[in-house]
Amino acid sequence: MNTAETAEYDDRIVRNFAWATVIFGIIGMLAGLYIAVAMFAPAISFGSEYLTFGRIRPLHTNAIIFAFVGNGIFAGVYYSLQRLCKIRMYSDKLSKIHFWAWQLIILSAAVTLPMGFTSGKEYAELEWPIDIAITLTWIIFGINMLGTIIKRREKHMYVAIWFYIGTFVTVALLHVVNSMAIPADILKSYSAYAGVQDALVQWWYGHNAVAFFLTTPYLGLMYYFLPKAANRPVFSYRLSIIHFWSLIFIYIWAGPHHLLYTSLPDWAQSLGVVFSLMLIAPSWGGMLNGLLTLRGAWDKVREEPVLKFMVVAVTCYGMATFEGPMMALKSVNALSHYTDWTVAHVHVGGLGWNGFMTFGLLYWIIPKIYNKELHSKKLANMHFWVGTIGILFYVIPMYWAGITQGLEWKQFTENGTLAHPNFLETVTHIKYMYHMRAFGGLLYFIGAVLMTWNLIKTASGAKVEDEKFVMPPPLVDTGEEKLPAGMMYKHRWLESRALLFTGLSLVAVLIGGLFEIVPMYLVKSNVKTIESVKPYTALEQYGRDVYIREGCYTCHSQMIRPFRSEVVRYDWKDQRDYSKAGEFVYDHPFQWGSKRIGPDLHRIGGKYPHSWHFSHMADPESTSKGSIMPGYTNLYEDEIKWSFAPKSIKALRKVGVPYKIGYEDECIDDMKKQAEIIFAELQKQNSKVEVRGELYEPDASKEIIAVIAYLQRMGTDIKKVAELPKDKVEENKQ
Repeated sequence: MNTAETAEYDDRIVRNFAWATVIFGIIGMLAGLYIAVAMFAPAISFGSEYLTFGRIRPLHTNAIIFAFVGNGIFAGVYYSLQRLCKIRMYSDKLSKIHFWAWQLIILSAAVTLPMGFTSGKEYAELEWPIDIAITLTWIIFGINMLGTIIKRREKHMYVAIWFYIGTFVTVALLHVVNSMAIPADILKSYSAYAGVQDALVQWWYGHNAVAFFLTTPYLGLMYYFLPKAANRPVFSYRLSIIHFWSLIFIYIWAGPHHLLYTSLPDWAQSLGVVFSLMLIAPSWGGMLNGLLTLRGAWDKVREEPVLKFMVVAVTCYGMATFEGPMMALKSVNALSHYTDWTVAHVHVGGLGWNGFMTFGLLYWIIPKIYNKELHSKKLANMHFWVGTIGILFYVIPMYWAGITQGLEWKQFTENGTLAHPNFLETVTHIKYMYHMRAFGGLLYFIGAVLMTWNLIKTASGAKVEDEKFVMPPPLVDTGEEKLPAGMMYKHRWLESRALLFTGLSLVAVLIGGLFEIVPMYLVKSNVKTIESVKPYTALEQYGRDVYIREGCYTCHSQMIRPFRSEVVRYDWKDQRDYSKAGEFVYDHPFQWGSKRIGPDLHRIGGKYPHSWHFSHMADPESTSKGSIMPGYTNLYEDEIKWSFAPKSIKALRKVGVPYKIGYEDECIDDMKKQAEIIFAELQKQNSKVEVRGELYEPDASKEIIAVIAYLQRMGTDIKKVAELPKDKVEENKQ
C-alpha cells in the first residue's frame, strides 16, 4: 500500500516578498506624496538637485511599479503557485537568489535615479548595468516558476497560472527589446533606436508594461485570491479561456495609442486605435468573471475587508480598461493627451486596481502564513474607507484639471487669437486642484500606514511554520487520455503541456510586436529624411544629456501636434510648423514626453536670448511669474565634464548618428569654441543670477552653458513648408 507523501510549502519566500511589498509600498507612496506637494511648492526641494520633481518622479514610478507592485506579484505568485501545483517551489536556492537580487535592483534604482543616472525613457529609466541585472533576475524567476509548473502534482493548470506564464514571457520580451542601448560609460548609454522608431518601441513597452506587469499578473492573482476569499468557484471557466488568449493577443498591439497626432505614421496610430477599442471585450470579460464569482457572497463582502478591497480593485480595473480605449479615440485623445486627465486615468488603475488588490492580498496572506487571525478587522475596514476617499480626492481633481487644461489650450477668441496665449495661465487656474490631489495622496498613504501597523501586530508573537500538505503522486502522461470535443476540453489538453502553453503564449504576443515594429525599419517612407536636419554639436549633445539627467521630459514635451492651437501657441515666429518625423532622426532617446506641466519646447530655439535662459534656469519665477518649476542651481556650479564628450560621440556613432570619423578627437575643442560664443553673448547681455545668496556671472565651463546650447538648437533645423522651395515642400510634409 502506498503511503501519502507529506511536504512543506516554502512560505519563507512568501513572507520575504510580502514584507518587502509593505516596506517599499510605504517608501514609494511617500515619494509620490512628496512630488504631489512639489507640484505646487517646488521650494520643497530646498535647492537640492537630488530632490527636484524631475529626479524624484522616476523614483516614485519605479518604486511603485517594480518595488511595491513587483514584490506584491512575487509574494502572490510564490504563495498561490505552490498550492495550485501541489508541490514546493522548484528550487529554494533560486527563490532566495530571486528575492535578494530583486531587492538589490530596487536599491540601485533608489541610489541612481536621484543622482541623475537615467536612460530618459519613461518606466524604463534604469541604466544598462541594472537592465542586465533585471534580465538575469527575471530569467531566474522564470526558471523557478516553469520548473515548478512542469514538476506539478496537480494535472489541471488553473487559470491563474496561465496569466503568470503570459506575464513571464511578455515582460522578458518587452524589457530586452526596449532596453537595447550602446553604453558610453558605466552608467550612461544611448538608446539603439532614434526618434519615431524609439517612440514606437518605448510605448510598445510602456503600454505593455502596464498590460503585462500591472495587469496580467494581477488578473492571475484575482483568479486565485478572490475565489479563495469568497469561498466560491470562478464564475466561468470558458470565459477565463477567452479572457486570457484574447487579452494577451490584443493588448500587445495597443501601444501606439500613446502617440496619436504625433509624428508616428498614420497606419501605426490607426492600429493602436483599433486594437485599443477591441480591448474592451476581454478586459470587461475578466472584470465580470471576477465580480460574478461573488454572486451569492455579497453578505461576506460586507463583513470581510479582504473582499472589500478586491471588489473595489476589480471595479477600478473595469473603469480603467473602459476609459483607456475611449481615450484612444482620436477625438478624445486630442483633448486628453498631455493633460492631467491621463494622470487621473493612470491612478484609477494604480491606486484602485493595483493598490487595493495588493492590500487585499496582504490582508489574506499575512494571517495565513503566520497562522493567526488578522489583528484588527476594524482597522482594516478603516484603511479601506480612508484609502477609498483618498482615491476620490486624488482622481476627481485630476480629471477636472485635465479637462480644464485641454479646453484652455485649444480655446480661441472671436478674433481668432488664443484665449490663453500664456501657458502659465492654465497652470495657475488648476493649482488648487494639485492641493486636493496631494490631500488625497496623504489619505491613501495614511491608509497604508494603518495596514502596516495592523500586519505587524498580526505577525508579532506568531510561531512561524511553513504550511504542511499531502503531496499527490507524480503525474504520469500515458498518452491514452481522450477528451470530449469542445474548446474547454481541448484547452485542458493544452494545459497539461506547460512548455507548449508557454510557447503559444509567446507566439501570441510576438505577432503584434513584429507587425508594428518591423515595418518601421523596413519601410523608409515611414521616416522621411530632411536634408537640413543635422546631428547635434558636441556641446548641444552634452546639454541634451543634462536635460535628460534632470528629468525635464517629465514636465515638458517636444512634440507640436498638427492642431492650429498648438502651431499658433508654439510656432512663435510663424517660421516653422508642427513637428515632422524627420526632425528626430538623431534623438537617442526621443523626448516627446507624455505630460505638459510646462509648455512644449520643440520650437524653443531662438525664441529667447541666452540671458533669458540663464535667468530662468536659476529662478524660473524671475522670467515666468507663477511658475511651479524648481530652480536648477547646480547647473551654475557643476563643471562641464569635457572628458565625457569623446565617449558620447563614439557611442552615438555606433547607434547611427553620422559624426565624421575622428570627431571624437576634435569635439572638446569644438565644445569650448561654442561655449565661448555663448559666454560672450551672455556677457554682452550683462547676465547675472543669484544662487543660494551668491551672485553668479556666466562661466564658459559650467553646465548651464551646455543646456543653453541645446535649448537654443531645439527645433531650428527646418523652416515652415510654405517658405521652402517647391522641391523641398513634399520632403517637409512627411
